[in-house]
Amino acid sequence: MEPTIDTLKGIVAELGIDQDLLNADTLLYADLGLDSVEAVQLSLAVKRRLGIDLKLGTRNDMTLADICNMAKEEPVTSSYSALLSNPNQEIV
Repeated sequence: MEPTIDTLKGIVAELGIDQDLLNADTLLYADLGLDSVEAVQLSLAVKRRLGIDLKLGTRNDMTLADICNMAKEEPVTSSYSALLSNPNQEIV
């Protein structure tokens, strides 16, 4: 299961950001104004939902498309593999 822009939009929307503001070229810091706490929350949500370690630094602003590309290159963690094999399983 590859992450899609729509998957990432859902994750970002969980932070309280309007999905209408989100597209593939949306910059997390410049366009959305994420602060450091929101960046950590986003990183944790992406790790939980997609199984990738997302390093968000303010010096290198990223788009949703950048995150999708990173996810395609990043190896899937074991907890995410377990979720794919048993989608009803809760990951702790």
